[in-house]
Parts: sequence; C-alpha cells; structure tokens
Amino acid sequence: MKKFLAVFDGFKLSETTLNYGIQLTKVNDAHLIGVFLDEFIYRDYNLYHILLNNDKPEVLVKELNAKDQKKRDDAVEVFNKTCKNAGINYSVHRDKSVALQELLHESMFADLILINEEETFARIKENAPTTFIKDLLGDVQCPVVVLPNNFENIDNIVILYDGSPSSLHAIKMFSYLFGNLAHLPIEVISVIDSHEKGKEVPDALLLKECMQLRFKNVTYTVHRGNPNEKIIEALINHKANRLVVLGAYRRTDLSRWFKMSMADLLIEELSTPLFIAHNK
Repeated sequence: MKKFLAVFDGFKLSETTLNYGIQLTKVNDAHLIGVFLDEFIYRDYNLYHILLNNDKPEVLVKELNAKDQKKRDDAVEVFNKTCKNAGINYSVHRDKSVALQELLHESMFADLILINEEETFARIKENAPTTFIKDLLGDVQCPVVVLPNNFENIDNIVILYDGSPSSLHAIKMFSYLFGNLAHLPIEVISVIDSHEKGKEVPDALLLKECMQLRFKNVTYTVHRGNPNEKIIEALINHKANRLVVLGAYRRTDLSRWFKMSMADLLIEELSTPLFIAHNK
C-alpha cells in the first residue's frame, strides 16, 4: 500500500490539501497520513508584542497557548472526521520539532507529499512559491504534489518532457504512483528552443514507446520558442482540472537565490496541481 503525506498547518487547515489528498488516496487505494507540523516555536500570536505591552505576560501567554492548542486539536479532528466519512485508510502524525526538518525526514519513508503552495508555517504570509516550499522542493526525498487554493477533480494530465533524465524520472514516478489514472487523457508537451535550429524532440521514438507501455490515451504537442514562455502559454489555455507532471534537478542553496526553476515559475503563474519529482 502506498503512503501519501498530506501536510497541514493546524492554525489554517488547507481544505484543498485535504480534498486532493482524499481524491488521490481513493484512486490509488493508498494510506493517507495527515502530517501536522506543530513546530514548538510557531505560535498564532505575536509573543514579542505581548511581552512588550503586558504587565503579566505569563498569564496571557498561558491562555493564548491553550487557544493555540485547541486550534491545532480541532484541525486534527476535522482531518480525522473527513477521512473517516470518505472511507479511506488514514492516520495522523503530529511533529513538534522544526517543521521543514521534520517533513524532510518523513519524506524518506513516504511515496508522495501533498502540500498547499502557500504554506509557510509562520505567521508571515508569502506569495507562492513560499520559502518553505522552495526549501522543501530542493531537498525532499520523494515526489511532491504542490497544490493551488482551488480544488478541481483531476480528469486530465499534462506531462512536460525535454529529454532530460529528470523529465523521464518524473514520468516513471508518476506511472508508478498513479497507474490507476492511466486511462485519463494525457498530453505530452515539449518545447524546442528557437535558438537551436534543426533540433527535434530528443529520443521521440523511445519516449513514445515508454508512454505506450504505461498509458492508454496519449497525445504529443511540440512548440518552438522560449521554453519558459511557451510552456506557460500552453498551460494557461488548458482546463483547470488537470495535473501537470514535471521533473526538477536538485539545486544548491546559492542557485535558489539567483535562478528561478520551472517548478517555481509554474507555481507562480498557474493555479493547478503540480507533480514534481527529482532526478536523484
């Protein structure tokens, strides 16, 4: 049985993550684990403000900590009740140490992570992709589905292929994890850089053989131009209820500061689930 991790902030439970988690768990007859990253230093109130503006801050802090605990407990209860009503196999992990490190560690034992693109596990809000998401994608040990804020039942798949080992690894990992979606319409999109005249899709025959052995309803689309621009143009015109599959190389901390990855770009520009798998 496959092990899927649905990752939650107990202070702001993502209904999208819960809904997609249940849908994909049902389709694959998997076991869904709700991972609640209850980091011990993460509070839903401003501790500095309280210490600065109250004569007896310890009393107020105790009350607020109790409220925080109830919020987190209530979120777990919502997860449990929803999964039970959906009739899926599920359990809960409540990790109380450093959120990112806890999740990276859990990823070694998981088949898939599902997480909302706006998760920060901090009081400060960030635009997607957040620092937490970027750091997770840089070091995670299993495929990740990064989710938008809106939920749509997935009924078509788009695979991005550029001939790299990373893109092929993503195709294989997707087929291993989601073989029960093999009947859905699948479009493979490739982009030939306009600066490379005469170039064609790398290993096109081998790609088609690989796809035919895994999926039933596959079409192929080739664009010419700037890869980043053409992929965004192609995907913006697609239906919202798709899942986009792509590979991604691991990058150093320094490169994350200076170069936006395709995954970062798609998270920023689109509102669609992204299946992202690293080439180890």
